Amino acid sequence: MNQFFTEVKLKDFGWEINHQSKLMMAGSCFAENIGLKMQRLKFQVDLNPFGILYNPQSLAKSLRLLMEEKQYTADDLFEHQGVWHSFDHHSRFSSTDKQEALDGMNRQIAQSAAHLKTSDFLILSMGTAWIYELKRTGEIVSNCHKLPAADFKRLRLTPGEIVEEYRELILALWKFNPNLKILFTVSPIRHWKDGAVENQLSKATLLLAIDRLVTGFGEEQCAYFPSYEIVMDELRDYRFYAPDMLHISEQAVEHIWQKFCSKMLSKESLEVNKKVMKIVKAREHRPQNEDAQAYAKFLLYNLKEISKLLEIFPFLNLESEKKHFEQEWIGYQQRAGK
Repeated sequence: MNQFFTEVKLKDFGWEINHQSKLMMAGSCFAENIGLKMQRLKFQVDLNPFGILYNPQSLAKSLRLLMEEKQYTADDLFEHQGVWHSFDHHSRFSSTDKQEALDGMNRQIAQSAAHLKTSDFLILSMGTAWIYELKRTGEIVSNCHKLPAADFKRLRLTPGEIVEEYRELILALWKFNPNLKILFTVSPIRHWKDGAVENQLSKATLLLAIDRLVTGFGEEQCAYFPSYEIVMDELRDYRFYAPDMLHISEQAVEHIWQKFCSKMLSKESLEVNKKVMKIVKAREHRPQNEDAQAYAKFLLYNLKEISKLLEIFPFLNLESEKKHFEQEWIGYQQRAGK
C-alpha cells in the first residue's frame, strides 16, 4: 500500500485517560478545540479557567493564581470603551458591569482551583513565545483587549526564560497535587501577525523549552504530545486549514483528536465515546414532526439507552440529556392528551 504522507509516530506514554479521570486543559485555542470535544463526550474537563491564553508566561501565571485561589477586586480591573477587563483574562470574562465581571472571574477561580487540586492530568497548549508587556507597570499581559499598541512593549521569550519559569511552576504544581501528570503541546495554529520568520522562531522557542523540561523531569509525570508536528508533516496541505489559512480546519482537529485518542484514552473510554456520542447527537436531533408516533418511540428509546449506559458507567454525567428527553416526552404526552 502506498504511503502518501509522512506519519508522525507516537510513543506510548504509559498514561491512560478514562471517563473517571479529572483533567484541566489550558492555553491556546487548540486546547479549546480538543477540550470541547472531551466535554461533549462527558469527560471531566475544566477548560481554560482564564479563557484562551497564548504565551507560556501568562499560562504559568494563571496556574499560580489558581493555586493561590486569588480573588479579584475592583483594583484588578480596568475600563476601556465602556467594558471592564482584566489583563489576566481572555475577553470572555469581560463585562460592561464591573461586579458581573468580578463575580465571573472569582467564581471560576474557586471552581477551577478545586478541580486542579484533584486533577489527574493537566494539558497545556502553548501558542507563541511572543509576549506583550504593559509599559506603565512592566506587567506581562494575557490579553491586550484592543488597547493602543503604543501602551505595550513586544518581546520574544527565550527557551531559558520559559524553562526557568516552568521548573519552579511544575514543582509547585506537584506540591499542590502530587498525582498530577502534565502533558505539553504546541499549538499548530500560526501567529501570522508576528511574521513568517518570527512565527517559526516562536514555535521553535516553545519546542526547545518543552524538550528541556520533559528531559529534565522525565516522562513519568511530564510528557509532550506532537500536535504541531502532526499538522506540519501529516497534514501538509491548505485543505486542512480554515478559510483564513492560519487556523486549522475541523477535519484537521478531528485527525489530531483521533491520534490523541489512540495513545491517551483507555479502551473502555473509546467504547464509551461511541455510546455517548449517539446520545449527544440524538439530543441535537430536530424532529420534522414532534407529534409523530415515531418521535415518541425515538424519545423512549434514548431514555432507555441512557439508563442502560448509567447502569454500567454511573460516573457519566448525562443529566442534561436525560432531562431533555424527559421534558420532550412529557410535552409529547400533553399534546397527545395523555
